[in-house]
Amino acid sequence: MSDSGGPAARPAAARADLTTGSIARNAISLAAPLLVSNLGAVVFQVIDLGFLSTLGDQPMAAAIIINQTIWQLLMMLMLGASFGTQSLIAQAIGAGDDARAGRTVGQALLLVAAVSVSVMLAGTFLPARLFALSGARPEFAGEGVPYLRLLLLLNIGLVGGMISRGILVGAGDGRTPMIVSLVQFPITLFVEWTLIFGNLGFPRLGISGVAIGIASGQILSFLIYATVLFRGWSKVTVRLADLRPNPEILREIARKSWPPALQMIGMVVTTFTVLRIMRGFDPAIQAAYSIGLRLGMIVPLISFPLVNACATLVGQAVGAGDAQRAKDVVRSMTKLHVSIMWPALAILAFFRVELLSLLTDDPAVLRVGATYMLFFAASFSLVAIYFVLLRALQGAGDFLVPMSISLGVVFLVTIPFAFLLSRTGLAELGIWTALLLSNIASLVATAAWMRTGRWLRAAEANAG
Repeated sequence: MSDSGGPAARPAAARADLTTGSIARNAISLAAPLLVSNLGAVVFQVIDLGFLSTLGDQPMAAAIIINQTIWQLLMMLMLGASFGTQSLIAQAIGAGDDARAGRTVGQALLLVAAVSVSVMLAGTFLPARLFALSGARPEFAGEGVPYLRLLLLLNIGLVGGMISRGILVGAGDGRTPMIVSLVQFPITLFVEWTLIFGNLGFPRLGISGVAIGIASGQILSFLIYATVLFRGWSKVTVRLADLRPNPEILREIARKSWPPALQMIGMVVTTFTVLRIMRGFDPAIQAAYSIGLRLGMIVPLISFPLVNACATLVGQAVGAGDAQRAKDVVRSMTKLHVSIMWPALAILAFFRVELLSLLTDDPAVLRVGATYMLFFAASFSLVAIYFVLLRALQGAGDFLVPMSISLGVVFLVTIPFAFLLSRTGLAELGIWTALLLSNIASLVATAAWMRTGRWLRAAEANAG
């Protein structure tokens, strides 16, 4: 780094950026390790669901609903912060400013500490109230509140890990997150296995063992990330001096983080609302939706490495002042993403009953879940394009317009149509239809904004 007292200059290979060369090759080199780690996450999700299913339908539903509402809310907040940090890191690396990249990392870690302490306080004083907000049925509280309390108290691994992953991906390093995840998942499953079932002489904790296992793996991953960043083992390095509060960079992180965080919260609001609407329906509908949500998470696990690579490639091109390359990245990544996601969605739709049967044998849940998964596959065929456009805009530093589009769709399309259509004879089919309509609206509005070219102003300014 250029600051005095920094580590010795890294070799050229470690300092290489992604602003030149084949877009497809650069994207695959960055996304492939992330895809490996996410495929590992798919295996983890399946085994973890298997563990949960042995506890019974009520504990499993409580855990899934918490994961998709309260816990998801925290994840979305941190995902927004990681998107903002990733964009800043990518642009600093693209501009060749390693010193600013390091300072940005230091300020992001300060953000981790502040958020983690705040969430721990919520876990200490508010778990029951937060559980009530999830929309879960009241009879789930006996299992759900202790589970939520543990997740919140042990949140540092999630918060720190998500920010650290965004930092490294923004710098063009997908290999370190892959290694970390391949260590994290087995450790998590081992701790869950011992504590859920009381194996190896450990106490039998049931659903609380799931929470402790998840937190153990996340905390371990954050410790590894911190070691890599402070020792300079990746493409960006942080020093202790970078931890001194820097108001300018903190403001920049906040400015780029709150719009995607608010956008992600809009997605969680959708889930909250759908669960609230379903409370008046047959319990099998909420159970089917919660299981379908968990199965549906497998698709983003495949998708996100590719769209995250797109954000980094666009961000580094913008940092280098190359607007044409940024546009070329969007075109290439859309083709690549669709060519992978559409066949995957077809497989998910074709085998949806078999997949659902792994998690439940209730005929009513299977029937509702099978229909939901068809709507999900149709929706995500559109989201496959939307995600590329969204992450390209965010990589370029354009966060306000995507947020406005997303929140506008949530409050003007998704929620009103879900409420109105569910009150007709369509019932839950009305909700599934509203979710499909919202994805159509998001794609059309985002594509229209991209065509204006205004999102490339930062690249043009850097070129000037």
